[in-house]
Amino acid sequence: MSELPEGAGAPPTTAVPLAALGLRLLAAPEGAEAAEVHGVHASEMADPSPYLLGGELLLTAGAWSDDPREYVGRLVRAGVAALGFGVTPVHERVPEELVAACAAAGLPLVEVEPGTPFAAVARTVWRLMAEARTRELRRVAEAQRSLAAAASRPDPVPAVLGRLAAALGGHAELVDPAGSARPAGSAGSARPGVTAGPDVPVAQTSERAVPPPVREALDALAARVGGSGPVTATDTAAGWHLTAYALGRRPATRDTGGAGGGVPGPVLLLAAPERTPGDHTIAGAAAVLLTLLTAPRQTAGAGARSAALLSLLLGGPAAEAAALLGPGPWTVAHARPLPGAGAASASDPEAVAALAEGLGATLAAPAGAGGTVRLLLDRDPAPRPGWRLGISAPAAAGELAAADAQAAGALRRAEAARAALLRHREGGLAALVPPGAAEAHARALLAPLTPVQSETLRAWLAHHGSWDRTAIALGVHRNTVRQRVARCAALLARDLDDPDTRMELWFALRSLDTHHNSPVT
Repeated sequence: MSELPEGAGAPPTTAVPLAALGLRLLAAPEGAEAAEVHGVHASEMADPSPYLLGGELLLTAGAWSDDPREYVGRLVRAGVAALGFGVTPVHERVPEELVAACAAAGLPLVEVEPGTPFAAVARTVWRLMAEARTRELRRVAEAQRSLAAAASRPDPVPAVLGRLAAALGGHAELVDPAGSARPAGSAGSARPGVTAGPDVPVAQTSERAVPPPVREALDALAARVGGSGPVTATDTAAGWHLTAYALGRRPATRDTGGAGGGVPGPVLLLAAPERTPGDHTIAGAAAVLLTLLTAPRQTAGAGARSAALLSLLLGGPAAEAAALLGPGPWTVAHARPLPGAGAASASDPEAVAALAEGLGATLAAPAGAGGTVRLLLDRDPAPRPGWRLGISAPAAAGELAAADAQAAGALRRAEAARAALLRHREGGLAALVPPGAAEAHARALLAPLTPVQSETLRAWLAHHGSWDRTAIALGVHRNTVRQRVARCAALLARDLDDPDTRMELWFALRSLDTHHNSPVT
């Protein structure tokens, strides 16, 4: 029996404190206070490994008959995070041989007391995982706001590096291709020419010194990225986790010999003694900020505009954008590459730069976790080959948060309809209903549907009930579309052949688009 959320696949693990499970800990590696788990699996098989993804808390009552050492060895090879042994009715107590085998293998072992259902243990694990992930999301959001605020300071590069180092609890620096360092975010660094910078308060920097082996590994990592090499690279040294990000290329100049394609841009180097799931998101946001802030063609005013836009997109106050961007009107565009061979990458700086140039964008931010490129324009754009675009209505600088939501909704509709470009539409019958009431009704109406079912219904309605066109748009078989739509009809208890029903459902989906809170995002 597996206790995994629907469609989970192989989800990331979360550190779950073993003591918080309320179970007696019988064996654990020295100093281990938590197990990295992604779920719970119950099995009485002598070899459950074919059914494990790795990272489970495996629960068993010991109905199997096997050598405990061989059993534990199979679990360790399968990547089990911890073992929970339920006493009674098979065993009155946890076998000593099993305790010894788990201790020898470094596999945490907890005792599930009589009368404690395995389902209750699973619920506790899921609750602890949800609490841990909520804390991590808050940490990431706070770090992004801090980075955005740092980017709008008079000396933004050292400020961003300092905030980044503080968020990761480690070291951050910017190195140019010649090897000289920009102001770093680690107060413990003693590298010549590397300082925390006068604009970075000591409280915002890491006090951890970077050990010499880590310093050497960082220098080697910097040489691996950029140019014709990879955009990012990772390594470990002396227990530290290292990452390097190449931040684009500079145009060729007379000083660089006019080399085709320019010369490698700066490299962001990160080192942290520990790594958490949100670190990659925080580092990615900082890399985007630093890419814009260090672009060679930027004037001081352009750098301020870049910082203002990203401050807005990362949750900063819209007042900064209104003060630095000018009155406008401005248009926000969301773009994703069209699928197919040779498709551009939304995270490729060169592809994003080409898209921005083709649209005449003032600013562009490469894709984050959602795979969407965001652009700011001062004109109405035309479709671009290889890209699908959602375009907002023109807006003043202080209203870009709403324009960003409009562009996201327009892109979702463009994907559902397989259109190259769709613009946000104002007015119509939907505008006669108060937005709050429309959203509340839509959420209540669509509450029985899962995100996948809602997205399928959206695409089916957008294609006027065509099974084939909907299947092509979603990349699934037409029978899958039929099954999902039939399930939607059953869950909603509605006749989807009724035009009134279709209109109501479409307005409901559209109202959630408008509020940028759709459950299918």
